[in-house]
Amino acid sequence: MAIADVKEYTHLTAEEVEDIGRRLDELRARVEASRNADDAAYIHRLIRVQRGMAFAGRVAMAVGAWAPKERKAVRRGAVLGGTALLGVAKILENMEIGHNVMHGQWDWMNDPEIHSSTWEWDTAQPAEQWKHSHNYVHHQFTNVLGYDNDIGYGILRMAREQKWHPANLGQPVYNALLATLFEWGVALHDLDIERIRKLEKDPVEMKRQLKQIFRKGRNQILKDYIVYPALSGPGWKQTLQANVAANITRNLWAYVIIFCGHFPDGALHFTEEEVEDETRAEWYLRQMLGSANFDGGRLLHILSGSLGYQIEHHVFPDLPSNRYPEIAVEVRKICAEHGIPYTTGPLYKQYGQALRTITLLSLPNSWTKHASEKYGAIQPPTRKVTDRGRKSDAERPTRRAELGGWSRASASARA
Repeated sequence: MAIADVKEYTHLTAEEVEDIGRRLDELRARVEASRNADDAAYIHRLIRVQRGMAFAGRVAMAVGAWAPKERKAVRRGAVLGGTALLGVAKILENMEIGHNVMHGQWDWMNDPEIHSSTWEWDTAQPAEQWKHSHNYVHHQFTNVLGYDNDIGYGILRMAREQKWHPANLGQPVYNALLATLFEWGVALHDLDIERIRKLEKDPVEMKRQLKQIFRKGRNQILKDYIVYPALSGPGWKQTLQANVAANITRNLWAYVIIFCGHFPDGALHFTEEEVEDETRAEWYLRQMLGSANFDGGRLLHILSGSLGYQIEHHVFPDLPSNRYPEIAVEVRKICAEHGIPYTTGPLYKQYGQALRTITLLSLPNSWTKHASEKYGAIQPPTRKVTDRGRKSDAERPTRRAELGGWSRASASARA
């Protein structure tokens, strides 16, 4: 079986597929050649705004904490305002700044402070582990069952091709916990719990990763839940609560945005057999069919890390995010000309479809036949999938060069 056997591709000739690849390569080259001072100014300005909001949020919390007890309105307003500022600052740092910097989108500036090799973000997962699980695994093998660990994050059944287990009945609960504690779920993501459970994980590498996660998690806990509350003196409890609220806000927002990227109706899953001998042009096609956008204004896209342009992000993960709106015009045109689905919709609708899929797939396929007739995203499997388990790096072929500079050798050297 080849990628060309997927029904969404069958109307395309081999020449048309290669033409799509050629046009996207040309689009990439044009954008790369046109990167300029305006793009650099965008990321520098955004970082200044983000850091200013974080500082203002901390100051507001301190004002609320040290204000006289009789000034209840001042205390409450300062803490609430500080919580909101800090929550938005964390969202900006994780989404539009950290996520995109670590993709190498700004490496062309040769700025050591805004470079994928040096950026460490404000969340529990070490940057090196995120660049492996996200840049190398997810972006290279997007929505490929058995290859892409982001399909359900190891705890959710997100495709009918995946074998059902009674433990899946708890998916609505697991999903709520994952959303609330998202940064900690992501922190454990690169460990690959399934391989650990099957005793297939290299114990030396597992120990190295656990030490790295412990150090990063410890630093996050110290910063948000000990140091800053301690600086608040008598109002330490308010500051602690505000930091918890800011982190949970960031967690819930990041979770919703990320789940809208690959799980709404229209975002396809693929089998290992379907990506065998995949060409560069076919890789482009899989990214477009395996991803989903959502509609919104510029502010919404910035707060979502430009992942409202998930299709464009997966086609060009290392191009500057501020250029995605103009890239999207060209990508949508290519899709329309070749009859390729371009999945998009309002944010609430995209997440609603993902949530519905999570809920229905907590049940055996035989229990939801009525739903499969109504919702195309969860049709009964039409392809036989061999359950071979999660793959190691050695079992995942390397295909793409533009997905980030991660390598296990360099990571081991830094540990």
